[in-house]
Amino acid sequence: MELHITGINTELPVKAHSYIKQKLSKLNKHFPGITDVKTEISEEQTKSRQQHYLVKATVNSGIGNAAFHAEERAEDLFQAVDKVVVVLTRQLEKHKGKVYRGGRRNPLARGKFQRAEAPNYRKVVKTKHFMLEPMLLEEAIVQMENLGHDFFLFFDANASEVRLLYRRNDGDYGLIEPEYK
Repeated sequence: MELHITGINTELPVKAHSYIKQKLSKLNKHFPGITDVKTEISEEQTKSRQQHYLVKATVNSGIGNAAFHAEERAEDLFQAVDKVVVVLTRQLEKHKGKVYRGGRRNPLARGKFQRAEAPNYRKVVKTKHFMLEPMLLEEAIVQMENLGHDFFLFFDANASEVRLLYRRNDGDYGLIEPEYK
């Protein structure tokens, strides 16, 4: 999502610029797929102090070329930004509901919310070597608890095979006994 922040008839302090960026970047969680947000901030000399700052924002969504506009005035720049974010959030949530409800009629509407992510190739970054000593299941449980791990690989002295002991979500233990072809 690209953010374009422009000050008209005013210089935006760094603090204000970062505040606007922080607030507008949260819009993406209400409606995934926003392509860009254009914001214009102007300071006007008005008779009413409550209308000193004017903030205009336009959000372009990547779905159906929908655009959302909000314009708010306030005495303080930060208050005006907050008001604009509230209006845009309401509009985006309303539109998202329409797109999701209409997804049964338009199969592409739902699919466009899932972003095409680049394939994530994982690689081994660390290799660890250790000696497997023959031990009983009870000894393996004690060793796992002493180490503070959620799993423990050991050589079962009774079966003469490698076993994997792990802690289950309910607090009990599980045991994986591999079978070979």
